[in-house]
Amino acid sequence: MGKKKKKIISFIDWYLPGYKAGGGQRAFSIMVSYLREYFDFYIVTRNTDFQDVNPYDGIKPNKWVERAEGENVWYCTEESISYGLFKKLTKEVKADYAYINGVYSFKFSILPLIILKTTGFKGQIILGTYGMLAPTAINIKKGKKQLFLNTAKLAGLYRNVRFHVTSENEKADVINIFGKKADVFFAPHLPVKELPKLKPIKKAPGELRLVTIARISPEKNTLFALECLKELGNIEGNIAFDIYGPVYDEDYWEKCKKIIEKLPENIKVEYKGVINAKQVFDTLSSYHFLFMPTRGENFGYVILESFMAGRPVIISDKTPWRQLEKDGCGYDLTLKSNTKPFEEILTECLTLKQEQFDDKVKKARKRGEEFLNDKGMVEEN
Repeated sequence: MGKKKKKIISFIDWYLPGYKAGGGQRAFSIMVSYLREYFDFYIVTRNTDFQDVNPYDGIKPNKWVERAEGENVWYCTEESISYGLFKKLTKEVKADYAYINGVYSFKFSILPLIILKTTGFKGQIILGTYGMLAPTAINIKKGKKQLFLNTAKLAGLYRNVRFHVTSENEKADVINIFGKKADVFFAPHLPVKELPKLKPIKKAPGELRLVTIARISPEKNTLFALECLKELGNIEGNIAFDIYGPVYDEDYWEKCKKIIEKLPENIKVEYKGVINAKQVFDTLSSYHFLFMPTRGENFGYVILESFMAGRPVIISDKTPWRQLEKDGCGYDLTLKSNTKPFEEILTECLTLKQEQFDDKVKKARKRGEEFLNDKGMVEEN
């Protein structure tokens, strides 16, 4: 008989087959796909996708559903989510570890943590911060978040909790909030297991196709990206910028739409809605560059996916993906008060010939392959 696997109970707002919640949900689901060979996962989540009210088709809620060997999911109806249910499931599973996804969700981060800390859970509690403790993340609804973090520290909510981080910046953010004694360990996000087929795309001088796949929100800096395009004015050539992702902030999106309406005819921006994970590589392959001047990423899953698809990126320097211009696979630019650095690079990318662009494609693919072939990642996780 093989060695008995240890159990992990995990709480997350949205999980598979959902796809609208973004990189955090995707990163966790891929981690499970790698590690369920070594652990039995019991995942507690909602029976709806992000921003949806209709439940998933064909999935019975409020019972354990085995998605794969080692991957069991309890899909909660909204009315069933409660202290009593989570306490019952925690006692029933008798897990060796608990993994909490995120910081601020009351129902799937704070409530499970309270239950684990107050009902005698004997296992190790691990919390994936997913960049939520970064200053750029805290600054959105800052008053509420600061009040919660201060109260949580006073109450000792995070005492004896291990923080899972995926970058040195994220580690620094945890220490900045919880002090040098915080128990922090590093393990990178894991990529999908296979590289997609590399698809060629034509690139003529004067033509530039840009894409972003991310939620529309201040932290992703969608408005700034549009301002960069607006400042290009009457540039010679045609630029298309397609936006994919859920609208997190309606007021913010209204500001974005006002800029889109004022763009010149040769700069076209379209909102394309939400795509699922299976469509990401094909979508990226239809464009020349990923364009995402984000205010901050603890990892930046779509950036890795862009490299794996062989597409260079134009991003900010607020991610772990650095030295991109030196490596020939894109640009990581400083976010200043003005849009000048991005305007200059966008102008340069517009003029690229096929041969120059193909060289960037080759080097972007190489960056993705190097990450995928890092054998130590699974061990670290």
